[in-house]
Amino acid sequence: MNKKEARARITELTSELERHNYNYYVLSAPEITDFQYDLLMMELQELEKRFPEYAVSTSPTQKVGSDLAPTAQFEQLPHKYPMLSLSNSYSMDEVAAFSGRVSKGTDLPFTFSCELKFDGTAICLTYKHGKLFRALTRGDGTVGDDVTRNVMQIPSIPHTLKEGTNYPDEFEIRGEIYMPYKAFDKLNRQRELDEEQPFANPRNAASGSLKLLDPKSVRGRGLECTLYHLITQEPVAQTHIESLHLASSWGLPVSEHAKECRNVEEVEQYITYWDTRRKELPYATDGIVIKVNQLPVQTSLGYTAKSPRWATAYKFKPEEALTKLLSIDYQVGRTGAITPVANLEPVQLSGTKVKRASLHNSEQIKLMDIHIGDYVYVEKGGEIIPKITRVALEERGFDIVPVEFPVCCPVCGTPLVKDEEEAKHFCPNSDFCPPQIKGKFIHFIGRKAMDINAGEATVEQLYNKGYINVLSDLYKLTREQLLTLDKWKEKSADNFLKSLEESKKVPFERVLFALGIRYVGETTAKNLASEFKSIDAIASATREQLLATEEVGEKLADSLLSYFADDRHLSTIKELKETGLQMEIDLSKKVIESEILKGKTIVISGNFSISRDEMKALIERNSGKVGSSISGNTTYMVAGDKCGPSKLEKATKLGIEIISEEEFIKILNKQN
Repeated sequence: MNKKEARARITELTSELERHNYNYYVLSAPEITDFQYDLLMMELQELEKRFPEYAVSTSPTQKVGSDLAPTAQFEQLPHKYPMLSLSNSYSMDEVAAFSGRVSKGTDLPFTFSCELKFDGTAICLTYKHGKLFRALTRGDGTVGDDVTRNVMQIPSIPHTLKEGTNYPDEFEIRGEIYMPYKAFDKLNRQRELDEEQPFANPRNAASGSLKLLDPKSVRGRGLECTLYHLITQEPVAQTHIESLHLASSWGLPVSEHAKECRNVEEVEQYITYWDTRRKELPYATDGIVIKVNQLPVQTSLGYTAKSPRWATAYKFKPEEALTKLLSIDYQVGRTGAITPVANLEPVQLSGTKVKRASLHNSEQIKLMDIHIGDYVYVEKGGEIIPKITRVALEERGFDIVPVEFPVCCPVCGTPLVKDEEEAKHFCPNSDFCPPQIKGKFIHFIGRKAMDINAGEATVEQLYNKGYINVLSDLYKLTREQLLTLDKWKEKSADNFLKSLEESKKVPFERVLFALGIRYVGETTAKNLASEFKSIDAIASATREQLLATEEVGEKLADSLLSYFADDRHLSTIKELKETGLQMEIDLSKKVIESEILKGKTIVISGNFSISRDEMKALIERNSGKVGSSISGNTTYMVAGDKCGPSKLEKATKLGIEIISEEEFIKILNKQN
């Protein structure tokens, strides 16, 4: 490689690594694995070593990845001591090389401290006079976000240390905030019900939760904390293990699994043990942290620009499980979409026993050449249930059976349909297929729709007892009927009836969304409500009038015409209107902060430092219109992480200005 090629590759790698740092630390949405990231980093380090004239102090090799958000939602404060990252090892040879470097760097005797590497987000706590004074994120290693109010909501972090213990008047202690599997699964189930993107893994969920703007919301996320690095002005111990024991005696949460290892062989034994046992833990771990145990030796070894010379992290290989595919069920969703779900021989994966996995659609089954009886690899990803990633063809036997996708609905028997442009099959019997009817009720009562105090189990009981069949039946329920439900007492019934009354205050655009008309999402419902102002106007609109509405295409127009042509639907709407639901827009309640986006239509795509709901609200509060798809009327496309490639392509083709979240915030700040 010549100098010109090296300079170009260094520039490319620097840009790519900075993007991945932003995705990982700020957006909590990494695109690549840690191992892939480290390969890029090692390539850059090697090139800078060979061509030092192109190495700069701002290179990713010389600084810690930053979790500081560009919108500065939290006060940013300096760390008293730099908060660095660890170098990574992926083999015992690399661990042995680390031990060799330590031996060369000191004449003093040393042992190792081995600890589990929690897969969460780093935190630095400061205690003064026995009380929690401040909590900072890692930030860029020099400056961190002040998340003290949020950290106060994590039960395992004490606000006050144990009385009578000999703790320093002021000290720092660092650790990891993480989300146990149980809390992670609960959060993702709720996000799925709310039609929000599930978190990809517990680390992303913990990082995102720590940056919530409402501290009360943090408490409900089930976060935990383990602390692992004590920093004091004057030494309080001679070894790292001793310092952890001291911290524990003060009431601070430290890992019970830390162990002193006398040599590399004992380190390897520790790694081998936990590579298996970690699967039984109730939280995610992605490796082992190996530190020189003697604190004076740590001091003598010192630091590089971005990591301590006295510590390294051994990273485990990504966890997957091999198991047998026993059968496939076909679930019917609210919109009639048929989703195949694999039934598996139970297998342990990421702390839970896995029995089922998503297969997405018939095309995915064909693509992977899946047969009943195959052995398949399973990963636990962003889905609520795990997903099958590939077939172990080398394990394929003679007793396999080809998968035959159903031609009729597995519940009501109606022949399935499949649009050429869509991957899924659908049951068209939307008003009489039981799973679709129950799905419509679950959608209707959801938080983003009518926000009624009930869940899936309640809907199941009400439907099975024959109390509900169309949406308006909810408002006819009596207290006596509710008290016949399993485990329902007077308080439950009263709370449900109260939430029904409260739902009558829900604005028209959410009522329209709650009806569950196919292709009518939150944004479309807002656009239709804004354009037509009432349900009656939408119901009587012509196809041409609907198509003239922003974001309404032919599929949606036809869906609306079909829905409002059905007398059964019109009857339900009439009854809902008589109940007192808002069936027209109330412009008097619209809150406007500025008119900086007046006349502008903004489409957002991807993940941002705030939720998509907050982004949409931000646009609307500044007089902008939220678009759901790119068209000639789009003013800006705000592109976040994992932005939709089709939207990017269309925006580029139409000459729509594509801006980042940071650029969008700058536009809003011009009003100040």
